[in-house]
Amino acid sequence: MELLCRCIEQAARRSGYDLEEARRAGIQLMVSPVLQTGPHCLLLIEPDAFYTHVFSLLGLNAHGREWYVTYHASTVSFAEKAKKGPGWLWLEGEPLNVFGLPRSRMDSFSICGLNGPYRFAFSNAKGETAPNDPAAHLLAELPSDEFTSAADAIRAANQTLWRGKLPSPIKLLQLDDFDIADLVADHLEDQRSWMSAGFIGDGKAAESILHAMDRLNVGPWQGWVRRTTDLFWRMEKGRIVPLRLQDNALRAAAPSSFEVKFQPDNIAAALRQRAIVPSLYTVFLVTSILPGVRALGGCGQAIYYPLMRYLTAVGLQQSGNFDLLTELRGDDRPGLWGHRVLKPAGGYPFQELFGEAPMPFSEYAEMPLVQSSGDLASFTGDPIWAHLSEQIASEVITSGSVEWQWSGL
Repeated sequence: MELLCRCIEQAARRSGYDLEEARRAGIQLMVSPVLQTGPHCLLLIEPDAFYTHVFSLLGLNAHGREWYVTYHASTVSFAEKAKKGPGWLWLEGEPLNVFGLPRSRMDSFSICGLNGPYRFAFSNAKGETAPNDPAAHLLAELPSDEFTSAADAIRAANQTLWRGKLPSPIKLLQLDDFDIADLVADHLEDQRSWMSAGFIGDGKAAESILHAMDRLNVGPWQGWVRRTTDLFWRMEKGRIVPLRLQDNALRAAAPSSFEVKFQPDNIAAALRQRAIVPSLYTVFLVTSILPGVRALGGCGQAIYYPLMRYLTAVGLQQSGNFDLLTELRGDDRPGLWGHRVLKPAGGYPFQELFGEAPMPFSEYAEMPLVQSSGDLASFTGDPIWAHLSEQIASEVITSGSVEWQWSGL
Protein backbone atom coordinates (compact mmCIF):
# COMPACT_ATOMS: atom_id res chain seq x y z
CA MET A 1 0.00 0.00 0.00
CA GLU A 2 2.86 2.39 0.75
CA LEU A 3 4.35 1.78 -2.69
CA LEU A 4 0.96 2.32 -4.34
CA CYS A 5 0.41 5.57 -2.44
CA ARG A 6 3.84 6.78 -3.56
CA CYS A 7 2.88 5.88 -7.14
CA ILE A 8 -0.34 7.90 -6.72
CA GLU A 9 1.61 10.92 -5.46
CA GLN A 10 4.11 10.77 -8.33
CA ALA A 11 1.29 10.50 -10.89
CA ALA A 12 -0.45 13.49 -9.33
CA ARG A 13 2.71 15.59 -9.58
CA ARG A 14 3.10 14.64 -13.26
CA SER A 15 -0.51 15.74 -13.80
CA GLY A 16 0.33 19.23 -12.56
CA TYR A 17 -0.80 19.08 -8.93
CA ASP A 18 1.42 20.53 -6.22
CA LEU A 19 3.20 18.51 -3.54
CA GLU A 20 0.56 18.98 -0.84
CA GLU A 21 -2.28 18.06 -3.20
CA ALA A 22 -0.39 14.96 -4.31
CA ARG A 23 0.15 13.88 -0.70
CA ARG A 24 -3.57 14.21 -0.02
CA ALA A 25 -4.28 11.94 -2.99
CA GLY A 26 -2.08 9.23 -1.47
CA ILE A 27 -3.65 9.68 1.95
CA GLN A 28 -7.15 9.38 0.50
CA LEU A 29 -6.31 6.07 -1.15
CA MET A 30 -4.91 4.80 2.15
CA VAL A 31 -8.07 5.80 4.02
CA SER A 32 -10.54 4.94 1.26
CA PRO A 33 -8.93 2.21 -0.86
CA VAL A 34 -11.10 2.25 -3.98
CA LEU A 35 -9.90 2.33 -7.60
CA GLN A 36 -12.00 2.68 -10.76
CA THR A 37 -10.64 0.17 -13.26
CA GLY A 38 -13.59 -0.10 -15.68
CA PRO A 39 -13.09 2.18 -18.70
CA HIS A 40 -10.08 1.58 -20.88
CA CYS A 41 -8.04 4.58 -22.03
CA LEU A 42 -10.97 6.45 -23.60
CA LEU A 43 -11.77 10.11 -24.04
CA LEU A 44 -13.94 11.40 -21.21
CA ILE A 45 -16.69 12.27 -23.68
CA GLU A 46 -16.98 8.67 -24.97
CA PRO A 47 -20.27 7.28 -23.52
CA ASP A 48 -18.80 4.11 -21.98
CA ALA A 49 -16.27 6.23 -20.11
CA PHE A 50 -18.40 9.31 -19.39
CA TYR A 51 -21.26 7.65 -17.55
CA THR A 52 -18.89 5.44 -15.57
CA HIS A 53 -17.05 8.58 -14.43
CA VAL A 54 -20.37 10.20 -13.49
CA PHE A 55 -21.29 7.08 -11.51
CA SER A 56 -17.99 7.28 -9.61
CA LEU A 57 -18.48 11.00 -8.98
CA LEU A 58 -21.85 10.31 -7.35
CA GLY A 59 -20.21 8.01 -4.83
CA LEU A 60 -17.23 10.28 -4.22
CA ASN A 61 -19.50 13.28 -3.64
CA ALA A 62 -21.67 11.28 -1.25
CA HIS A 63 -18.59 10.40 0.82
CA GLY A 64 -16.97 13.84 0.64
CA ARG A 65 -13.85 12.69 -1.19
CA GLU A 66 -11.40 15.04 -2.90
CA TRP A 67 -9.82 12.73 -5.49
CA TYR A 68 -11.04 10.39 -8.22
CA VAL A 69 -8.38 7.75 -8.90
CA THR A 70 -8.79 5.62 -12.01
CA TYR A 71 -6.62 3.16 -13.90
CA HIS A 72 -7.19 3.30 -17.65
CA ALA A 73 -5.72 0.30 -19.45
CA SER A 74 -3.70 1.43 -22.47
CA THR A 75 -2.38 -1.94 -23.69
CA VAL A 76 -5.27 -2.03 -26.17
CA SER A 77 -5.49 -1.33 -29.89
CA PHE A 78 -7.04 1.79 -31.40
CA ALA A 79 -10.01 0.01 -32.95
CA GLU A 80 -12.70 -2.31 -31.67
CA LYS A 81 -15.59 -3.78 -33.63
CA ALA A 82 -18.22 -1.42 -35.10
CA LYS A 83 -15.74 1.48 -35.11
CA LYS A 84 -15.51 1.74 -31.34
CA GLY A 85 -12.50 1.97 -29.08
CA PRO A 86 -9.89 4.60 -28.17
CA GLY A 87 -9.35 5.54 -31.81
CA TRP A 88 -13.02 6.35 -32.54
CA LEU A 89 -15.63 8.79 -31.30
CA TRP A 90 -19.23 9.02 -32.53
CA LEU A 91 -20.59 12.57 -32.84
CA GLU A 92 -23.89 13.45 -34.52
CA GLY A 93 -24.30 9.81 -35.49
CA GLU A 94 -21.01 9.78 -37.40
CA PRO A 95 -17.92 7.71 -36.50
CA LEU A 96 -14.88 9.99 -36.34
CA ASN A 97 -11.25 8.90 -36.34
CA VAL A 98 -9.87 10.54 -33.18
CA PHE A 99 -6.30 10.95 -34.47
CA GLY A 100 -6.97 10.77 -38.21
CA LEU A 101 -4.96 7.56 -38.52
CA PRO A 102 -4.89 5.22 -41.52
CA ARG A 103 -6.16 1.71 -40.89
CA SER A 104 -2.61 0.36 -41.08
CA ARG A 105 -1.79 2.29 -37.90
CA MET A 106 -4.90 1.24 -35.98
CA ASP A 107 -5.55 -2.49 -36.24
CA SER A 108 -2.41 -3.86 -34.60
CA PHE A 109 -0.91 -0.87 -32.79
CA SER A 110 -1.37 -0.18 -29.10
CA ILE A 111 -2.39 3.23 -27.80
CA CYS A 112 0.43 3.06 -25.25
CA GLY A 113 3.00 2.74 -28.04
CA LEU A 114 5.66 5.46 -28.04
CA ASN A 115 5.57 5.89 -31.80
CA GLY A 116 4.04 9.34 -32.19
CA PRO A 117 3.49 12.10 -32.89
CA TYR A 118 -0.27 12.01 -32.30
CA ARG A 119 -2.63 14.98 -32.66
CA PHE A 120 -6.40 15.18 -32.34
CA ALA A 121 -8.18 15.35 -35.69
CA PHE A 122 -11.71 13.82 -35.48
CA SER A 123 -11.72 13.05 -39.20
CA ASN A 124 -14.47 11.27 -41.12
CA ALA A 125 -14.28 8.60 -43.82
CA LYS A 126 -13.49 11.28 -46.42
CA GLY A 127 -10.50 12.48 -44.41
CA GLU A 128 -12.18 15.77 -43.46
CA THR A 129 -11.03 17.14 -40.11
CA ALA A 130 -13.84 18.01 -37.65
CA PRO A 131 -16.60 17.65 -40.28
CA ASN A 132 -19.52 18.65 -38.01
CA ASP A 133 -20.12 21.39 -35.45
CA PRO A 134 -19.72 19.21 -32.31
CA ALA A 135 -16.44 17.83 -33.64
CA ALA A 136 -15.16 21.31 -34.42
CA HIS A 137 -16.25 22.53 -30.98
CA LEU A 138 -14.54 19.62 -29.24
CA LEU A 139 -11.35 19.97 -31.28
CA ALA A 140 -11.11 23.64 -30.29
CA GLU A 141 -11.39 22.68 -26.61
CA LEU A 142 -8.69 19.99 -26.60
CA PRO A 143 -4.90 20.45 -26.56
CA SER A 144 -3.42 21.15 -29.99
CA ASP A 145 -0.01 19.74 -28.98
CA GLU A 146 1.70 16.70 -30.45
CA PHE A 147 2.04 13.70 -28.13
CA THR A 148 4.48 10.79 -28.08
CA SER A 149 1.68 8.29 -27.50
CA ALA A 150 -2.08 8.29 -28.00
CA ALA A 151 -2.48 7.41 -24.32
CA ASP A 152 -0.67 10.63 -23.32
CA ALA A 153 -2.94 12.62 -25.64
CA ILE A 154 -6.09 11.07 -24.16
CA ARG A 155 -4.92 11.68 -20.61
CA ALA A 156 -4.18 15.36 -21.35
CA ALA A 157 -7.52 15.79 -23.11
CA ASN A 158 -9.40 14.26 -20.20
CA GLN A 159 -7.74 16.62 -17.72
CA THR A 160 -8.73 19.57 -19.93
CA LEU A 161 -12.37 18.46 -20.15
CA TRP A 162 -12.54 17.52 -16.46
CA ARG A 163 -11.20 20.82 -15.20
CA GLY A 164 -13.10 22.97 -17.70
CA LYS A 165 -16.46 21.26 -18.14
CA LEU A 166 -17.42 19.12 -15.15
CA PRO A 167 -19.24 20.91 -12.31
CA SER A 168 -17.27 19.12 -9.59
CA PRO A 169 -14.42 20.11 -7.27
CA ILE A 170 -13.17 16.50 -7.24
CA LYS A 171 -9.74 16.12 -8.85
CA LEU A 172 -9.11 13.52 -11.55
CA LEU A 173 -6.05 11.27 -11.37
CA GLN A 174 -5.49 8.81 -14.24
CA LEU A 175 -2.97 6.00 -13.79
CA ASP A 176 -1.62 4.50 -17.00
CA ASP A 177 0.45 1.41 -17.72
CA PHE A 178 3.75 3.27 -17.42
CA ASP A 179 2.79 4.39 -13.91
CA ILE A 180 2.11 0.74 -13.08
CA ALA A 181 5.35 -0.36 -14.75
CA ASP A 182 7.26 1.87 -12.35
CA LEU A 183 5.20 0.56 -9.43
CA VAL A 184 6.08 -3.04 -10.31
CA ALA A 185 9.73 -2.00 -10.61
CA ASP A 186 9.52 -0.45 -7.11
CA HIS A 187 8.38 -3.84 -5.79
CA LEU A 188 11.11 -5.75 -7.59
CA GLU A 189 13.89 -3.41 -6.45
CA ASP A 190 12.96 -4.12 -2.82
CA GLN A 191 14.55 -7.47 -1.95
CA ARG A 192 12.19 -7.85 1.03
CA SER A 193 9.02 -7.69 -1.05
CA TRP A 194 7.01 -10.77 -1.96
CA MET A 195 7.01 -9.68 -5.61
CA SER A 196 10.80 -9.79 -5.62
CA ALA A 197 11.57 -12.78 -3.39
CA GLY A 198 8.41 -14.86 -3.67
CA PHE A 199 6.63 -14.08 -6.93
CA ILE A 200 9.66 -13.95 -9.23
CA GLY A 201 12.48 -15.18 -6.99
CA ASP A 202 13.29 -18.67 -8.28
CA GLY A 203 10.35 -18.48 -10.68
CA LYS A 204 8.37 -21.33 -9.12
CA ALA A 205 5.50 -19.17 -7.81
CA ALA A 206 5.13 -17.41 -11.15
CA GLU A 207 5.16 -20.73 -13.01
CA SER A 208 2.54 -22.17 -10.66
CA ILE A 209 0.28 -19.17 -11.39
CA LEU A 210 0.69 -19.63 -15.15
CA HIS A 211 -0.03 -23.36 -14.89
CA ALA A 212 -3.14 -22.62 -12.80
CA MET A 213 -4.21 -20.16 -15.50
CA ASP A 214 -3.90 -22.95 -18.08
CA ARG A 215 -6.06 -25.22 -15.92
CA LEU A 216 -8.76 -22.55 -15.65
CA ASN A 217 -8.88 -22.37 -19.43
CA VAL A 218 -9.81 -26.01 -19.91
CA GLY A 219 -12.62 -26.01 -17.34
CA PRO A 220 -15.87 -24.11 -16.79
CA TRP A 221 -13.97 -20.80 -16.47
CA GLN A 222 -12.55 -21.08 -19.97
CA GLY A 223 -11.95 -17.70 -21.62
CA TRP A 224 -12.25 -15.51 -18.53
CA VAL A 225 -8.51 -15.28 -17.71
CA ARG A 226 -6.63 -15.95 -20.92
CA ARG A 227 -2.90 -16.53 -21.08
CA THR A 228 -2.37 -14.02 -23.86
CA THR A 229 1.07 -13.20 -22.47
CA ASP A 230 3.12 -14.33 -19.48
CA LEU A 231 2.87 -11.56 -16.86
CA PHE A 232 4.36 -8.83 -19.09
CA TRP A 233 4.10 -7.52 -22.65
CA ARG A 234 7.02 -6.60 -24.87
CA MET A 235 6.75 -3.08 -26.34
CA GLU A 236 8.11 -3.02 -29.86
CA LYS A 237 7.67 -0.27 -32.47
CA GLY A 238 4.25 0.81 -31.25
CA ARG A 239 2.93 -2.71 -30.74
CA ILE A 240 2.67 -4.97 -27.71
CA VAL A 241 4.07 -8.47 -28.28
CA PRO A 242 3.32 -11.56 -26.13
CA LEU A 243 6.10 -12.96 -23.97
CA ARG A 244 6.56 -16.54 -22.81
CA LEU A 245 8.35 -17.66 -19.64
CA GLN A 246 10.81 -20.36 -20.72
CA ASP A 247 14.04 -21.52 -19.07
CA ASN A 248 13.96 -18.69 -16.54
CA ALA A 249 13.63 -15.97 -19.19
CA LEU A 250 10.84 -14.02 -20.86
CA ARG A 251 11.07 -14.40 -24.63
CA ALA A 252 9.13 -12.95 -27.54
CA ALA A 253 8.30 -15.18 -30.49
CA ALA A 254 10.17 -14.87 -33.78
CA PRO A 255 10.91 -12.69 -35.65
CA SER A 256 11.55 -10.69 -32.47
CA SER A 257 14.83 -11.50 -30.75
CA PHE A 258 13.83 -9.92 -27.44
CA GLU A 259 14.72 -11.77 -24.25
CA VAL A 260 15.04 -10.73 -20.60
CA LYS A 261 16.12 -12.90 -17.70
CA PHE A 262 13.34 -13.65 -15.25
CA GLN A 263 15.15 -12.07 -12.33
CA PRO A 264 13.90 -9.12 -10.24
CA ASP A 265 16.66 -6.68 -11.24
CA ASN A 266 16.45 -7.55 -14.97
CA ILE A 267 12.65 -7.25 -15.05
CA ALA A 268 12.76 -3.96 -13.11
CA ALA A 269 15.31 -2.49 -15.53
CA ALA A 270 13.23 -3.54 -18.57
CA LEU A 271 10.16 -1.90 -17.01
CA ARG A 272 12.03 1.35 -16.34
CA GLN A 273 13.32 1.36 -19.92
CA ARG A 274 9.76 0.81 -21.30
CA ALA A 275 10.95 -2.36 -23.03
CA ILE A 276 8.10 -4.24 -21.32
CA VAL A 277 4.84 -3.31 -19.57
CA PRO A 278 2.76 -5.31 -17.06
CA SER A 279 -0.03 -7.62 -18.17
CA LEU A 280 -3.52 -7.00 -16.81
CA TYR A 281 -3.02 -9.67 -14.16
CA THR A 282 0.22 -8.04 -12.99
CA VAL A 283 -1.53 -4.64 -12.96
CA PHE A 284 -4.25 -5.93 -10.65
CA LEU A 285 -1.66 -7.68 -8.48
CA VAL A 286 0.11 -4.42 -7.53
CA THR A 287 -2.83 -1.98 -7.65
CA SER A 288 -5.51 -4.03 -5.92
CA ILE A 289 -4.79 -7.60 -4.77
CA LEU A 290 -1.60 -7.03 -2.75
CA PRO A 291 -2.43 -3.58 -1.27
CA GLY A 292 -6.07 -4.52 -0.57
CA VAL A 293 -7.71 -1.91 -2.80
CA ARG A 294 -11.29 -2.44 -3.98
CA ALA A 295 -11.50 -2.52 -7.77
CA LEU A 296 -14.61 -1.19 -9.54
CA GLY A 297 -14.92 -2.84 -12.96
CA GLY A 298 -17.20 -4.01 -15.72
CA CYS A 299 -19.14 -7.12 -16.65
CA GLY A 300 -16.05 -9.19 -17.45
CA GLN A 301 -14.11 -8.06 -14.39
CA ALA A 302 -16.92 -9.29 -12.14
CA ILE A 303 -15.73 -12.81 -13.02
CA TYR A 304 -12.06 -12.55 -14.00
CA TYR A 305 -11.00 -10.46 -11.00
CA PRO A 306 -11.95 -13.14 -8.40
CA LEU A 307 -10.17 -15.67 -10.63
CA MET A 308 -7.05 -13.46 -10.56
CA ARG A 309 -7.23 -13.48 -6.76
CA TYR A 310 -7.46 -17.27 -6.88
CA LEU A 311 -4.33 -17.38 -9.07
CA THR A 312 -2.53 -15.13 -6.59
CA ALA A 313 -3.53 -17.49 -3.77
CA VAL A 314 -1.93 -20.34 -5.75
CA GLY A 315 1.30 -18.32 -5.99
CA LEU A 316 1.25 -17.37 -2.30
CA GLN A 317 0.79 -20.99 -1.30
CA GLN A 318 3.63 -22.09 -3.59
CA SER A 319 5.97 -19.47 -2.09
CA GLY A 320 4.93 -20.26 1.49
CA ASN A 321 3.55 -16.81 2.30
CA PHE A 322 0.60 -18.02 4.39
CA ASP A 323 0.20 -14.75 6.32
CA LEU A 324 -0.62 -12.82 3.15
CA LEU A 325 -2.80 -15.72 1.97
CA THR A 326 -4.82 -15.45 5.20
CA GLU A 327 -5.29 -11.70 4.66
CA LEU A 328 -6.41 -12.34 1.09
CA ARG A 329 -9.05 -14.81 2.27
CA GLY A 330 -10.34 -12.33 4.84
CA ASP A 331 -11.20 -9.65 2.27
CA ASP A 332 -14.91 -10.28 1.64
CA ARG A 333 -15.63 -7.44 -0.84
CA PRO A 334 -12.46 -6.97 -2.91
CA GLY A 335 -14.16 -6.01 -6.15
CA LEU A 336 -17.51 -4.63 -7.26
CA TRP A 337 -19.42 -3.94 -10.45
CA GLY A 338 -18.72 -0.27 -11.16
CA HIS A 339 -18.52 0.20 -14.95
CA ARG A 340 -21.57 0.72 -17.20
CA VAL A 341 -23.76 0.76 -14.10
CA LEU A 342 -25.05 4.19 -15.10
CA LYS A 343 -26.26 3.87 -18.69
CA PRO A 344 -29.15 6.23 -19.49
CA ALA A 345 -31.13 5.47 -22.63
CA GLY A 346 -30.05 7.78 -25.43
CA GLY A 347 -27.30 9.36 -23.35
CA TYR A 348 -25.19 11.85 -25.31
CA PRO A 349 -22.18 13.11 -23.32
CA PHE A 350 -21.49 15.99 -25.73
CA GLN A 351 -24.87 17.48 -24.81
CA GLU A 352 -24.14 16.87 -21.11
CA LEU A 353 -20.88 18.85 -21.32
CA PHE A 354 -21.52 21.46 -24.00
CA GLY A 355 -25.32 21.77 -24.23
CA GLU A 356 -27.28 24.85 -23.15
CA ALA A 357 -29.08 22.96 -20.37
CA PRO A 358 -26.94 19.99 -19.25
CA MET A 359 -28.58 17.51 -16.90
CA PRO A 360 -27.53 18.04 -13.26
CA PHE A 361 -25.59 15.03 -12.02
CA SER A 362 -27.74 15.03 -8.88
CA GLU A 363 -30.65 13.78 -10.99
CA TYR A 364 -28.72 10.62 -11.80
CA ALA A 365 -28.36 9.95 -8.09
CA GLU A 366 -32.15 9.90 -7.75
CA MET A 367 -32.65 7.28 -10.47
CA PRO A 368 -33.60 3.75 -9.40
CA LEU A 369 -31.03 1.15 -10.44
CA VAL A 370 -33.43 -0.54 -12.86
CA GLN A 371 -33.71 2.73 -14.78
CA SER A 372 -30.13 3.95 -14.58
CA SER A 373 -28.58 0.66 -15.72
CA GLY A 374 -30.46 0.49 -19.01
CA ASP A 375 -30.85 -2.89 -20.67
CA LEU A 376 -27.75 -4.50 -19.09
CA ALA A 377 -26.62 -5.42 -22.60
CA SER A 378 -22.99 -5.65 -21.43
CA PHE A 379 -24.05 -8.75 -19.50
CA THR A 380 -26.88 -10.20 -21.59
CA GLY A 381 -25.22 -9.54 -24.94
CA ASP A 382 -21.75 -10.81 -24.04
CA PRO A 383 -21.09 -14.30 -25.51
CA ILE A 384 -18.89 -15.42 -22.62
CA TRP A 385 -21.59 -14.48 -20.11
CA ALA A 386 -24.18 -16.31 -22.23
CA HIS A 387 -22.00 -19.43 -22.17
CA LEU A 388 -21.60 -19.20 -18.39
CA SER A 389 -25.37 -18.76 -18.02
CA GLU A 390 -25.98 -21.90 -20.09
CA GLN A 391 -23.59 -23.84 -17.88
CA ILE A 392 -25.36 -22.72 -14.72
CA ALA A 393 -28.80 -23.52 -16.21
CA SER A 394 -27.64 -27.02 -17.15
CA GLU A 395 -26.63 -27.94 -13.60
CA VAL A 396 -28.58 -30.71 -11.88
CA ILE A 397 -30.95 -29.36 -9.21
CA THR A 398 -31.72 -31.73 -6.36
CA SER A 399 -33.75 -31.17 -3.20
CA GLY A 400 -34.23 -27.50 -4.02
CA SER A 401 -30.49 -26.75 -4.10
CA VAL A 402 -27.89 -26.68 -6.83
CA GLU A 403 -25.58 -29.68 -6.95
CA TRP A 404 -22.43 -28.16 -8.43
CA GLN A 405 -20.67 -30.34 -10.96
CA TRP A 406 -17.89 -27.86 -11.69
CA SER A 407 -14.32 -28.58 -10.77
CA GLY A 408 -11.35 -26.34 -10.14
CA LEU A 409 -12.51 -23.69 -7.64
